[in-house]
Amino acid sequence: MIAILTGDIVNSREHDVNSWLVSLKEVLTIYGTVPNDWEIFRGDSFQLAIAPKSALLTSLHIKAKLKQFKGLDVRIAIGLGEVSHVSNTISESNGNAYINSGNCFEQLNKHYLAIATNDTLFNETINLMLHLSALTINNWTPAVAEAITTAIENPKKNQKELAKLLNKSQSNVSELLSRGGFDEILKLNQYYLKHIP
Repeated sequence: MIAILTGDIVNSREHDVNSWLVSLKEVLTIYGTVPNDWEIFRGDSFQLAIAPKSALLTSLHIKAKLKQFKGLDVRIAIGLGEVSHVSNTISESNGNAYINSGNCFEQLNKHYLAIATNDTLFNETINLMLHLSALTINNWTPAVAEAITTAIENPKKNQKELAKLLNKSQSNVSELLSRGGFDEILKLNQYYLKHIP
């Protein structure tokens, strides 16, 4: 069982590619190596293979990293399933997880994050939750996105330690994480972990 994240950058042409591309590569490198685990293609699209348990929080990490650039966003489809063919490059590997991710990506439409598994009831439930959470996530400001990125990258650090890393006051960091719905995101991830097929 594996998770395949298929994504593309929204409004990529409105920003200098060298700035956001470095950030995208930085975050993808945390989760694997190129080209076995991830690849960037067509300039602003990417695929990442990851353990299913890490898939949702990883997607939100990528989103937070890129939303630090004003006006930039990312659409991500998470496909869970099997891999029937493993190649040296992720783009040449194949299987049910890749099909689920590709089909999910094609159906994203106005949604920026969705999950496809072989369990339709789970898909309906988790995607409704993701669509509701998007009301907050899609409105992250660069400052909120930076605080959430730092919190995801430093899960063992408390707010005081995060404040030091961000060079902000603890109350400021607390407000940014609250505005970004960080506690709710962690609860959503706990639900996802408990119920993934």
